[in-house]
Amino acid sequence: HRPFCAGRISEDLPVPVSQLNTLLLRNLRCDGLLGKTLCNINMVKICCIGAGYVGGPTMAVIALKCPSIEVAVVDISVTRIAAWNSDQLPIYEPGLEDVVKQCRGRNLFFSTDVEEHVSEADIIFVSVNTPTKTRGLGAGKAADLTYWESAARMIADVSKSNKIVVEKSTVPVKTAEAIEKILTHNSKGINYQILSNPEFLAEGTAIEDLFNPDRVLIGGRETPEGRKAVQALKEVYANWVPEDRIITTNLWSAELSKLAANAFLAQRISSVNAISALCEATGANVAEVAFAVGKDTRIGPKFLNASVGFGGSCFQKDILNLVYICECNGLPEVANYWKQVIKTNDYQKSRFVNRVVSSMFNTIAGKKIAVLGFAFKKDTGDTRETPAIDVCKGLLGDKAKINIYDPQVTEDQIQRDLAMNKFDWDHPLHLQPMSPTAVKEVSVTWDAYEATRGAHGVCILTEWDEFRKLDYAKIYENMQKPAFVFDGRNVVDPEKLREIGFIVYSIGKPLDPWLKDMPAVAA
Repeated sequence: HRPFCAGRISEDLPVPVSQLNTLLLRNLRCDGLLGKTLCNINMVKICCIGAGYVGGPTMAVIALKCPSIEVAVVDISVTRIAAWNSDQLPIYEPGLEDVVKQCRGRNLFFSTDVEEHVSEADIIFVSVNTPTKTRGLGAGKAADLTYWESAARMIADVSKSNKIVVEKSTVPVKTAEAIEKILTHNSKGINYQILSNPEFLAEGTAIEDLFNPDRVLIGGRETPEGRKAVQALKEVYANWVPEDRIITTNLWSAELSKLAANAFLAQRISSVNAISALCEATGANVAEVAFAVGKDTRIGPKFLNASVGFGGSCFQKDILNLVYICECNGLPEVANYWKQVIKTNDYQKSRFVNRVVSSMFNTIAGKKIAVLGFAFKKDTGDTRETPAIDVCKGLLGDKAKINIYDPQVTEDQIQRDLAMNKFDWDHPLHLQPMSPTAVKEVSVTWDAYEATRGAHGVCILTEWDEFRKLDYAKIYENMQKPAFVFDGRNVVDPEKLREIGFIVYSIGKPLDPWLKDMPAVAA
């Protein structure tokens, strides 16, 4: 039959405009880009390798917005796939459960049948871990591409038709080139087009970010085949994303844009945190300074909240990766510039611990410290690189007893995080300590009031909304005196707490009279 085209669809077929782009994508299958010898109207098939924080939500939204596309999310982890197919999803993200329930079993599938789905797919998203190397060349900075290479070799082994392979993981610049070589040298006559389509999701708002993205970035080869592949992926997103928000670039620009975006965001946090230390020394209020600075339209107000430090799976890892790439390309001055963003973040965490210790008579040995919040930010259960890990380890190093409460993080996860070495979290579970030794001085409760009962001090390390609404008078009554609150997220009103009787430390805010006589750094 005759191939589809936009004009014929609108003239001859009762097709809603929302399905137009999907049909155009089918047309791309007809012209040989995806290896179809005959024009057909079979469902376009997308497969995503990796059912984690990026792959799961992204594919769920694609399935919701593109009902004519079949989407399969595959992973070798049986327990993770079982969770995606259950009522208890493996990750917490507002709105995610509703999206998954609408699509699961209709055009969204979660499976451990990796090779079968990869073989059948037209477009393959690769969303596997790219952890920081822990040994060998580039250890502590370079990205470990073991899982990416393994995925590429598997794609080459099982593919029987042409594929578009999409980088969804955050990868170093020029990764596409390496993947392309692996696929080409094992191609068996099959054509592969590699695209870079980095994600720009913020945990806690991932579903909203996917529904209404600032931009979708697609990078591809500047060849006729590369442009066709870019157009094919562009048509998927065009089902719900306005065309002016879909940006197309060359491969290397797309790969570097992701690293640069995260570096810029982290830099803003370290900048305001550096100013917060100066505010405490001079009596300025960092919230007022940040508000005044953010009113400049060239700067803007976002990412100017002083805190105990940034966390999450991307910022530190991507900056270290950027540093390594700069060093490898003979740019030590650029590398040192970005290193300082990480150093300032580490300084902020150690400064917070030192403030706790020095305020409490220079010793917290044997004292109970309540920690409110363990996730790296509110509205997520993600603890990867959370500043709470380093703060808790610092407190434990001074022999404190810690009681932790977080509404979304399990005791097992907290104990695992505190037992693991740096960067271990980004490797598969079977490569992590299977039964981490429980840290005896750490207990976990499921109630903020229980966590603070009998405590000498309270450290607020995540900005959960519920921490703003706690009955602090009740908490004060049940604490040892003097009672301290160390607010690492500036969620409480220090003056109201002082009226209750607390000695309060808020990052970047004028110091409590008690603290003015204490050294900023523990002796």
